[in-house]
Amino acid sequence: MLAVFKRELKSYFTTPIGYIFMGVFLFISGIFFSLMNLLQNDGNYVNVLNTIVFIFLFLVPILTMRTLSEEKKNKTEQLLLTSPLRIWDIVFGKFLASSVLFLITLIVTLIYPLIIKFNGYVAPTEVLCTYVGFFLMGCSFIAVGTFISSLTENQISSAIATFGALLILWIMEWITQNVQSGVKSGVIFALILTALIVLIINSTVKNPYFTGIAGAIGLIIVFSVYFIKKSFFEGFIANFLGWMSVLTRFDSFSGGVLDISSVVYYISFIFVFLFLTVKSIDKKRWS
Repeated sequence: MLAVFKRELKSYFTTPIGYIFMGVFLFISGIFFSLMNLLQNDGNYVNVLNTIVFIFLFLVPILTMRTLSEEKKNKTEQLLLTSPLRIWDIVFGKFLASSVLFLITLIVTLIYPLIIKFNGYVAPTEVLCTYVGFFLMGCSFIAVGTFISSLTENQISSAIATFGALLILWIMEWITQNVQSGVKSGVIFALILTALIVLIINSTVKNPYFTGIAGAIGLIIVFSVYFIKKSFFEGFIANFLGWMSVLTRFDSFSGGVLDISSVVYYISFIFVFLFLTVKSIDKKRWS
């Protein structure tokens, strides 16, 4: 894993991608810092971090589009699949390299709150919590991009698909606020979720009996809840999408609160997508 990590991190600085990512991020964040803090004589730096979240919609696809798609382009995918390295080591090494590049970029931006500190007052706890949440959210986006890169055959397709996925995560909060969900639609949505989970289990274990048992348990749970507490499905769609929203979890950090539940959520989110990436590659190894 360490060898993969070193190779990937080095490649970011021997190709334009790493410099493009850092340069664009620092340039845009610098503009917002100047407009929102320096010119307005405002010491609330957290607003800058809240505003530049949208940069990830464009930069993460650039950062992750080559993660695994490049192996196919350079015809080195088979070397990885037949190497003694575990697939998890390969995937985590590549993910870690992208995350470290992102972390380095964030560390450079610490100069902005320091400028405010030298000329006035900045809330250190609030800034620190926001940076922690910002990093975890960024790593979650990188995990999504890594997974999509494992599914595509070329870098352009990977970048476009990653942008689309991140855009859905971006607007999920808006969808949550506007969706209306009655009991009937809530039950249908729960059944759709059950079907998706069964499909994921089937593609992972490839055991029809185990898949059938999982599907039956899912249906029993849904209908049991419906007959016992029908009101549970009232607003179920909005509640589920709100729970899944990556951006909503960031709100507590930007408020200066180190929310442990949100930390666990982000780590779980990252693990799930890295796990799906491993399974995607493993499926190709045995196909």
